[in-house]
Amino acid sequence: MPQKTSCVTVEGMVDTSGEDAARSAAALDAAAFTLMSVWSHAHNAPDVPVPSTQLRALFILERGPVNISSLAAGLDALVSSASRLCDRLEAAGLLIRDPGRDRREVTVRLTADGQALLDRLRVRRRAELAGVLEAMPAPARAALLWGLAEFHEAASGRDTGGGSFPMLA
Repeated sequence: MPQKTSCVTVEGMVDTSGEDAARSAAALDAAAFTLMSVWSHAHNAPDVPVPSTQLRALFILERGPVNISSLAAGLDALVSSASRLCDRLEAAGLLIRDPGRDRREVTVRLTADGQALLDRLRVRRRAELAGVLEAMPAPARAALLWGLAEFHEAASGRDTGGGSFPMLA
């Protein structure tokens, strides 16, 4: 007999069959929306000098230098749009363009100021998330963290298009 698991949804309903993936997906979708709301609250502070699309580019560059084509692919944007975005980030002092050996391929990378901005955002995000987690009962917090670790494990074997999940970033 298969082992039955328990899944508590956002609405508070319990699915003990372990077979209701659609209901679990809807609950996860709702939770992800809430998580993104908390996340974006941290990013929409007055001291964040760039809009969300530019922040996405900085997060991509945090993994290491890339050429403009790779950045465009990571943003799901045209190369010309990514290049203009880089113009704005370079003017803000958040990235540097490095010409390649043959000067046809330009690589972009974060500046110290760009990394400092991402570090400030990470601290702010974690503080916002800690505030939400502190409001949860300890068993629910433990269950959430266990569930997220299991979700990460399951998603790591799939090509989700989002790259690796930065558990400790």
